[in-house]
Amino acid sequence: MDQPAPTPPPTPALELTVVGYAHPDATALIERVQAEYVVRYGSPDESPVDPVLFDPPEGLFLVGYEDGVPVATGAWRRSPVRVLGAASAVEVKRMYVVPEARGRGHARAVLAALEASAREAGHDLVVLETGTRQPEAIALYTSEGYVPTPGFGYYKDAPLSRCFAKRV
Repeated sequence: MDQPAPTPPPTPALELTVVGYAHPDATALIERVQAEYVVRYGSPDESPVDPVLFDPPEGLFLVGYEDGVPVATGAWRRSPVRVLGAASAVEVKRMYVVPEARGRGHARAVLAALEASAREAGHDLVVLETGTRQPEAIALYTSEGYVPTPGFGYYKDAPLSRCFAKRV
């Protein structure tokens, strides 16, 4: 006798909160993503980051909480990149979801919130850089409408770097 498939448990909601770059939860998640970069690339992300550039209204840093536990981050800061006919850009940085919370749509939720906040702040372009050893990130960005763009920033000429852009 066929039995119905079990109903999967509900996905915990993600509560997004604007925090400063130096907030303890942001710092802890940044340390985790840096450790993941070491595993994937052999070293942490070495691009210069001025935490002040992520403070509103010039930038934004989000931490996503699942049942009160910090599980995701994402941020943007102004960018001088001008592609796709855009007038004002932001660069997404520090996109990360802890391994134990992946597959629940949290990265999409963070990215959507970053895009919306950038648009609300008057920007019409989002750019980002990721690496070839993060195929899941590349798949996320391309599925959300990001297109390859010429390299920029610290890793402009790095062979493992890939840059993307999207009009918002």
